Amino acid sequence: MAVIKQDDVIQSVADALQYISYYHPLDFIQAMHEAYEKEESPAAKDAMAQILINSRMSATGHRPLCQDTGIVTVFARVGMNVQWDGDMSLDDMINEGVRRAYLHPDNKLRASVLADPAGARKNTKDNTPAVIHYSIVPGDKLEIEVAAKGGGSENKTMMAMLNPSDSIVDWVLSVVPQMGAGWCPPGMLGIGIGGTAEKAAVLAKESLMDPIDIHELRARGPQNRVEELRLEIFDKVNQLGIGAQGLGGLTTVLDIKIKDYPTHAASLPVCIIPNCAATRHAHFVLDGSGPAVLDQPNLDAYPDIVWEAGPSARRVDLDTITPEDVQDWKPGETLLLSGKMLTGRDAAHKRITDMLNKGEELPVDLKGRFIYYVGPVDPVGNEVVGPAGPTTATRMDKFTRQVLEETGLLGMIGKSERGPIAIEAIKDNKAVYLMAVGGAAYLVSQAIKKSRTVAFADLGMEAIYEFDVKDMPVTVAVDTKGESVHITGPQVWKAKIADMIASDKQD
Repeated sequence: MAVIKQDDVIQSVADALQYISYYHPLDFIQAMHEAYEKEESPAAKDAMAQILINSRMSATGHRPLCQDTGIVTVFARVGMNVQWDGDMSLDDMINEGVRRAYLHPDNKLRASVLADPAGARKNTKDNTPAVIHYSIVPGDKLEIEVAAKGGGSENKTMMAMLNPSDSIVDWVLSVVPQMGAGWCPPGMLGIGIGGTAEKAAVLAKESLMDPIDIHELRARGPQNRVEELRLEIFDKVNQLGIGAQGLGGLTTVLDIKIKDYPTHAASLPVCIIPNCAATRHAHFVLDGSGPAVLDQPNLDAYPDIVWEAGPSARRVDLDTITPEDVQDWKPGETLLLSGKMLTGRDAAHKRITDMLNKGEELPVDLKGRFIYYVGPVDPVGNEVVGPAGPTTATRMDKFTRQVLEETGLLGMIGKSERGPIAIEAIKDNKAVYLMAVGGAAYLVSQAIKKSRTVAFADLGMEAIYEFDVKDMPVTVAVDTKGESVHITGPQVWKAKIADMIASDKQD
C-alpha cells in the first residue's frame, strides 16, 4: 500500500508544468523535423524551421515555447488502495502545483486563466484552477498526465452529433478547413467518438496525450477500425494542402489520435481538438517513493537548423514607413521589421473601440503605425520581454474596420489568417496584414530590443506596449489589394498534391 505525500504531488505537478513549458516531447521534435525535411513549400518549410529553432532555444534557455502558456488540463488515475499523507484535497494539491509552476521566479509563465468567464473575466493571476479529470483504478499508485493547452488550439475545437449513418471522415474533412490556421499546424488532431457529447470531448482531449506513432502504425498495418480511420484521416487531411501555419504545403498534421466509447443506438457524437506546434504534455507516476523525476532530453536530439531570411527579404523601417511604401508588398513576401511597433489584442481593441464610440481621445496615436497582436510572457533576468509570439488574428476581425478607418492604423501583425470582414476592411483602407510564426515565441522575442507599457496598464499582458524591434521576420499575409496567402497558398498546394497522387498512380 503506497502512502503518497501531499508535497510530492504538489512538487511533481509544478515540476511537470515547468518542464513542458520549455521541452517539446521528443516524438514531436522528430516528427516535425521529418516533415521539415520533406516539405516542398518554401513558406511552410520556413515556418517549420522557425518552430524547430525556437524549440531548441527554449530547451536551452528554459523559457516558454509559446507566449500562451495555456490552461492546465490534468488526467489523474487514482489507485483504489492509495493512502494520503496530507490534509489537502487532491484538487487543491494539483492547483497548488499549478500556482507554484506559473509563479516560478526563474521561468515565470503567463497567467491566462480568467474567473467569471461570462462576466468580469478577472485574471486569477496564477493560472488556477486547472481542469481535472479523474479515474479510480485498481492499484496503489497515482498516475498523472498534465498538459498546458493554449487558446489558439483549444478555440478551434469542433463538435457534432452525427447521425449513425454519417461518415466521420467526411465530417472531419469538412471542419478542418473551417478551423483555419489559428491552431498553429502542423500538430496533432485528437478525435473522440461515442459516449455522449461531453464524453466525446474528453476522449478527444485524452487522445492527445498519446505519443506520435502514425508511421509505426502504417508500417505494421491497422488492426481495427479506429486504426484504419487514423490512417485515412491522416492522409486526407494532409491532402487538403493547408500546410504549416496555413501557408500551403505537404504537412498539415503530424498524427491523428482517436479514442472511442460505446454510444446510444441513435447517436454518433464526435469531437475534434487540435494540438498545436507548441505541443506540451508530460506523464508521471507517484508510488510513495518521492516526487516524480522527469529526465532532461538530450539536446543532441534536436535538429541544428539555422534560419536565414534569404536575399529576397525586404527590410522595413517602421519609423519612416508611409502608406505609399506598402502598396507594392506582395503576399508571401518575407519582411524584416525594424523600429517601433505597438501591441494590442482583444481587451485593448475592445477598449479602443469603446473610447472611439464615446468620442474620447486615445492614449496612443495609431496613425501610420503597426500593431502587433500579442500578449507577452513577463520578462525574467535581463530579458527585455518574455516570449512574445503572435495571437490568433481573427479574434480582432470585428474591430478591424473601425480601427483602420478612425485611427489611420497602417498595418497589423498576427497569427494565421484573417476572415472576410477583415480582408475587406484591409482592402478598402489600403492597409496590410503581416503574419508572424505561431509556435516560435522565444525566437520572435529575440528581435525585441526595448519594451515599455504605453496604455491600459491595468490589462496586464493585454496592455498596449511599444516594442522596439530589429529584423523581426514576418510574412505578408494580406496585401493592400486584399489578396490573402492563407487562401491562395492552400489552394495551390491542394492542387499540387492531387497532381502528385495522380502521377504516382500512373507510375
